[in-house]
Amino acid sequence: HVQLVESGGGLVQAGGSLRLSCAASGRTSSMFVTGWFRQAPGKNRDFVAAITYSGDNTNYADSVKERFTISRDNAKNTMYLQMNNLKPEDTAIYYCAAKFGTIWSGAYNYWGQGTQVTVSS
Repeated sequence: HVQLVESGGGLVQAGGSLRLSCAASGRTSSMFVTGWFRQAPGKNRDFVAAITYSGDNTNYADSVKERFTISRDNAKNTMYLQMNNLKPEDTAIYYCAAKFGTIWSGAYNYWGQGTQVTVSS
């Protein structure tokens, strides 16, 4: 079993920055792909970004490309999401997730509890 805990959310003005963290514990594995998702009120949970264990491959939603950067520190079992130039439409609960397999396919098996990000205009 794997536990994921997000932190770093908060309230920020448009144009500002936040860095989210996701700490993993339990049976972490080098097979894991980890990613970020977000869910705005009344909307579905959407993919934001993903990264392989080695960090060699990343994938981003078009809406966050050039503004968000995903990274991970395997020595600390922690993944990050650096969010720059935030917009009000980025307001959502952000979740981290992990799965086995490839970055391009397969369902995420493990989820964190989420952290709220609110961007004011």
